[in-house]
Amino acid sequence: MSGTLIKFAQIVNEGKIQARDVRIEQGRITQIDTDISPKAYEEVIDASGLFLLPGMIDDQVHFREPGMPNKGTIYQESRAAVAGGITSFMEMPNVVPATTTREALQHKFDIARTSALANYAFYFGATNDNIEVIKRLDPRTVCGVKVFMGASTGNLLVDDPQSLDNIFASSPVLIVTHCEDNARVQHNAQALEEYLPKTLWQPHHHPVIRDAEACYLSSSYAVSLAKKHDANLHVLHLTTEKELALFEAGDIRNKRITAEACVHHLWFNQEDYARLGNQIKCNPAIKSEQDRLALISAVNQDVIDIIATDHAPHTWEEKQQPFHLAPAGLPLVQHALLSLLEQVDRGHFTLEKVVEKVCHNPAIRYGVVDRGFIKEGYFADLVLVDIKQSTHVASAPLHYLCQWTPFKDVTFNAAIKSTFVNGVKVFDGQAFTEVDSPAQALSFSHNPH
Repeated sequence: MSGTLIKFAQIVNEGKIQARDVRIEQGRITQIDTDISPKAYEEVIDASGLFLLPGMIDDQVHFREPGMPNKGTIYQESRAAVAGGITSFMEMPNVVPATTTREALQHKFDIARTSALANYAFYFGATNDNIEVIKRLDPRTVCGVKVFMGASTGNLLVDDPQSLDNIFASSPVLIVTHCEDNARVQHNAQALEEYLPKTLWQPHHHPVIRDAEACYLSSSYAVSLAKKHDANLHVLHLTTEKELALFEAGDIRNKRITAEACVHHLWFNQEDYARLGNQIKCNPAIKSEQDRLALISAVNQDVIDIIATDHAPHTWEEKQQPFHLAPAGLPLVQHALLSLLEQVDRGHFTLEKVVEKVCHNPAIRYGVVDRGFIKEGYFADLVLVDIKQSTHVASAPLHYLCQWTPFKDVTFNAAIKSTFVNGVKVFDGQAFTEVDSPAQALSFSHNPH
C-alpha cells in the first residue's frame, strides 16, 4: 500500500478557495476534508501557504514528434509541461508525416505511451480529401479534428468550400480551427512587397500581413458553417477585439461554439516586437495593446472560454534568420501557468477564473473523463503553487529541447512547487520523477456533433 496526503492546502476549485486536506490513493483523489489523519503508509506533504490547483489541461500544443526531433519531442516537451503545472496536453497534427491517416494517429499514441510525462491526446488533421476517415473517428479517444482555415504546413490547409462544408456537417468529434484568411494574408503580403522588399521586412510587419481582418474573415466563416450545420466548433487562439463579437458570453456548458485565447496573446503586444523580434513571431500574430486588453476583458466576461498555450518550439538558429524566413511559433508550456498567475498578481484575473479557463473548461468542452477538477473519485492531476515565491526565468533551467524562451528576462511572482500526474509526483519544483511514468491517454465521455 502507498498513498499521499496533502495537508493544509488552499484548494482552488469550482469558483471557491477553501482550506482542505486531500488524500490520494491508487492515482485518484479518495478524500477531501478538513484535518484528515494520515495513515501509516502515506507520504504526508505539508502544503501550508500553498494553493492546490487542478493540473492545467492544455488543449493546443505542437510537440514536433514525429519528424522534427531538432525542435522537440513528446518526451522533452512533456517534461517542460509538467514543470509548468500542465498535467494533460492535446497535440496538433502538423508533424511529419502529418496526422491525417489512422496509421499516423496510432503512431503518435505509440510514441506517447512510452515517453510522455503528462496525459495525452491527439488531434486528427483535416485535409481537402480525407472526410471519410474523419467520419470514422472514435470520439472516445480522439480529442478533435483540426482544421487549418489559413496558410499551414504541407497539405493541412483546407481551402475547398465543399470540403469545409462536409467536415462541419459530418465530423463526429469537436471541430477546432486555426482561423486566418489565406487570400487576405497573401494580399497584404503582396501590398507590403510593393513598397518594401521581403528581405527588408521586420517582425513588426507580422501583424500588418496577418491583420485583424484576415482573422475576422476566417473566424466569421467558421462560425457561419457551425451555425449552418449545428456543429460543435472551438475557435483557437483569438487575437483581435473584432473577432470577439462573433462569440457569446455565458456558461461553456450551454455553448456549441466556443472561443480560446493563448497566454502569449494575453501577455505581449506589438510593441514587444522591437525587443523580442522573431521570438514572438507566431500565427495568428500578436497584435495591438487594445486587442490584448480586449482579450483579457473577454476572458473575464466568459466570452472567451478556454486559455491554452499553442506551444510551438523552433530552434534558436531558425529564429535568428531574417524575418521572412524565420518560422512562426514559440515555446510556452513551462511558463504558461506562471504567466497567468502573474496576471492574477497584476489584478487582471482572479485565481478562480484562471482555474476555470485552464482546468475546468477544457475538461467540460472536450468531455475529458474524471479530470480538470479537484473532486473525490477524480484522477489526482494536481499542481501546488506558491504565490509568494518568485521564479527568475533567466536563472532557472529550461526544459524545452530548443533551450530558449521569450520570457527570459521576466521574474514571475509565483513558483510551481509540485506537479502530480495520476497521483504520482512527477516534478518537485526542481527535479523530475521519470521511472515508470504514470501518464495515460485521455479518454472522452462525449464529443457530440
